[in-house]
Amino acid sequence: MADEKKALNGKVLDRLYATVQSRKGADPDTSYTAKLFHRGTAKIAQKVGEEAVETVIEAVRGDKAAMASESADLLYHLTVLWADAGLEPAEVWEKLAQREGTSGIAEKKARKA
Repeated sequence: MADEKKALNGKVLDRLYATVQSRKGADPDTSYTAKLFHRGTAKIAQKVGEEAVETVIEAVRGDKAAMASESADLLYHLTVLWADAGLEPAEVWEKLAQREGTSGIAEKKARKA
């Protein structure tokens, strides 16, 4: 039960990011994450795009289990992209917090100003 609660904890992305960061200097032959870092930003970004498309496909198909799996893949690859760029999750959380309580339409208009 404790492991289940840990998996559901909202800090899971922060823990994932820490794990991804720890793989930066690892051996690409033994770590998929290290292999992504080794291949560079363009490859990491490509993987984010692929996983996003796969998530959308499963959403359209209505397969919630597959969509959850693809979403997990997407979030993993997104954290790799963040780490590659030196973007901390807290920076993303701050942007989200700034947008809380603001309509999407108003938020988009404010970006253009």
